[in-house]
Formats: sequence, structure tokens, C-alpha cells
Amino acid sequence: MSDKRKAIELMIKAERCRENVIRMIRAGGHGHVGGAFSAIDLVAALYFHAMNIDGADAKNPDRDRFLLSAGHKCLAQYGVLAEKDFFEKEILDTYGKLGSLIPGHPDMHKLNGVEANTGALGHGISIAAGMAMAGKLDQKAYRVFVVTGDGELPEGSNWEGAAVAAKFGLDNLVVFVDNNGLQISGAVTEVMSMEPIDCKFRDFGWAVTEIDGNDMEQILNVLEQLPLEKGKPTAVICKTVKAKGLSFGENQTDFHFWNASEELLRQAEAEMEERIAGLQKQLEEMKQ
Repeated sequence: MSDKRKAIELMIKAERCRENVIRMIRAGGHGHVGGAFSAIDLVAALYFHAMNIDGADAKNPDRDRFLLSAGHKCLAQYGVLAEKDFFEKEILDTYGKLGSLIPGHPDMHKLNGVEANTGALGHGISIAAGMAMAGKLDQKAYRVFVVTGDGELPEGSNWEGAAVAAKFGLDNLVVFVDNNGLQISGAVTEVMSMEPIDCKFRDFGWAVTEIDGNDMEQILNVLEQLPLEKGKPTAVICKTVKAKGLSFGENQTDFHFWNASEELLRQAEAEMEERIAGLQKQLEEMKQ
């Protein structure tokens, strides 16, 4: 299969996952759509292409691990897990309800596929470093993937985890920084800038590269190169667009957390269906 065809197929998957997010937001009335949509292309590529993982055997000790360090972006993970058949899609309609299996931050005790409770920002890299170290000690081949956010990086525990990962040569650990430039209180550069992010990870002893995190071909390309350097953990700085896929919400702080109207939910669904139809047409043309 050509790389272009694979990228288009994954783009369709990502759009279906976006539709799952819209379904949850309709059920709950609101949600952290901005970060979910900026990261969802990457999360979809990990689950549907890169990771050794199966919803029917979610506790397999040889599985790859995924941690969503920025736990408020959980709509992205829930949307992908539902599309990957980790749970029935009817559960999406319980978002925002008391006792739901898909609460506002991921809960490993409620839902298969969630490896750790996250949302208290800054802990994902440290938890993942422990998992990656355990894999090395147990001589397991699994990899550990983390999605963190640029607004999360000022938390000091990120850098404690980064130091540990480099010290012990955890090349089975990959961190993706969702670098969309915005957080709840404004531009990241104005709140607490961690730029240059790439240099900081390099200085901690990581192998680093940068990509467009909403470009599926670039995502696939970097996934095929992992680990970037033997004996070093990998950091991929992903330049993304906040609320990517919402024409009316992209790059707007107001869409970090969205109190949605039915009118805009319907517009979002129409935009996604239009993109899916266009991508499917491209696939058909490639067969001719």
C-alpha cells in the first residue's frame, strides 16, 4: 500500500474520531474540544497504525502503552478508543453524565485502554518513563507513547521524567508535544513560554524532531523512523492548530473549552462529512 493511500485512510479514521467527539459534546453540552482536535490526528495514527494494541485484549502485557498526559484532551482518546472498538459507541452518549465510563479526565479504573489517570498536568512523562523502564527490565519489546501539551510543559515533573528517561537510555519511550500555542488563559508564549522546546529536550539528552502534527503523511513518516536514535528517548514537537477541523473555532482560545450550540454542532458534522466524502473520492481515484 502506498504511503499516500495509507495517509488518506488514516485521515478518514481521524475524521470519524472527530465525529465521535462531536457526539460526546452534544451529549454533555460542552467539552475541551480545542486540544482534542489539535491532537486527534496523531492519536488516531498511533492507535490505527503504530501501536501493538487490541481492544479485545487490552491488558496484554506485551501491548504498547499510550498515555494522554494532558488529560483534559480525553475526548480525543475516547473518540479513538470507540472507533478502535475498545467500547460500544453508545457509551459516547453518556459523556457528562454521573457515573459515566468516560468522565472529564481519563480513569484507568473505568475504561479499558486507559493506562493511567491523568489531568493533574505534568505527570505523563514521569509515569511513562516508569513504564518504559519496566519494559527494559522485563526485556519486553513494547513501546510507550505520550501526548503532552505545550501549555503543560512548565510543570517541573515533566523535566524530572525527561532526565530519568535520558539517564536510563529509554529509547522505547516517545513523547509527542501537541504544540498548538494556546491554553485556557491565552497564548502559551504569554502565559509561560517554554520555547525553544526542541532545544530543552535535546539539552536533557533526548533525540528530537519537529513535524506538522496535523499532516498525516508527516506523522506516518516520523512513526516509521522510531526510535530516532538508539539509546535515547524521542521527543516529537508537533506544530498543530487548536480546534483543527472546526472552521469556526480554529486557533481561538474560546474553543479550549466549548459550550456548544446545536447549530454549530450540526455545522461541524457537515464539515466532517464533506471532508470524509472528499477523501473517499481520492481513494476511489487512486484505484483507477
